[in-house]
Amino acid sequence: MCDHLTAAATASDDRAGIHGPGLSGSARAEAHDVRRFWEGLGLTGLVDVHTHFMPERVLHKVWAYFDGLGPLTGGIEWPIAYRAEERERAELLRAFGVRAFTAMLYPHKPGMARWLNDWAAGFAARTPDCLHTATLFPEDGVEAYVREAVEAGARVFKAHVQVGAYDPADPALDGAWGLLAEAGVPVVIHCGSGPAPGKHTGPEPVARVLARHPRLRLIVAHLGMPEYEDFLDLAERYEEVRLDTTMAFTDFTERLAPFPGRALPRLAGLRERILLGSDFPNIPYPYLHQLHALERLGLGEAWLRAVCHDNAARLFGIDD
Repeated sequence: MCDHLTAAATASDDRAGIHGPGLSGSARAEAHDVRRFWEGLGLTGLVDVHTHFMPERVLHKVWAYFDGLGPLTGGIEWPIAYRAEERERAELLRAFGVRAFTAMLYPHKPGMARWLNDWAAGFAARTPDCLHTATLFPEDGVEAYVREAVEAGARVFKAHVQVGAYDPADPALDGAWGLLAEAGVPVVIHCGSGPAPGKHTGPEPVARVLARHPRLRLIVAHLGMPEYEDFLDLAERYEEVRLDTTMAFTDFTERLAPFPGRALPRLAGLRERILLGSDFPNIPYPYLHQLHALERLGLGEAWLRAVCHDNAARLFGIDD
């Protein structure tokens, strides 16, 4: 019986590419452990709505910023766990069993978003398991290039209020938000004040956006860390607001911005609107740790299945 189970597991790993030539022995072992997690829940894989792919020279600058302990990281030591070239990173996610992931990318100045969107369209074309991702910035022409991206098939947008240092309620973005709300295209938005506050971070600017566009499908990154309860308020008030789990509940984050235990029942109550996010590759711990951090909340297997796969699969129309 043990030999039979071992052979079946090996065959499953082979189908996932775990034994492919592009993965090291340690990567194969890690992939096997990640797959055991979701297979134990009876899932067909994971859907991760918060992973980063961007032009290599841009990503290298992001890594250099983390290495330099820049102010937006809170000056915290932040070793990048998955510092590898693009193909290897995508291959590893597939080996983990991530059925769909994103290319979260973001501008920090005018004139950058359209160029990033062009790159992301090309990346999605050559990476079919990546949800075609786009971004935006408050500038002249933003509504036009957002429309172009949606018409070209963008399935999710990224907005980074902290890095971009802009007010999401800036009137320059009003037309773009309206367009995205009408099209039903979700937006992953980093708007919480962690790991360091920005001029326009926090719940108040986002509340102003939602007051004008209540059907906008916002996915609040990092559960809105550290203003967790304020963003839970918004999710309870607006039925299209969701939150992703990126870095939440991990040992790393719990030391910096612990999630309040009194809010766990609210998190359980929003089961259908919590989505798995990881921040891969820009995390200072193994990918599996995020999954175990969710498991140890004790909210049950049904909650884990919804968060790790079903909610995002339903939102993005990903079929089994």
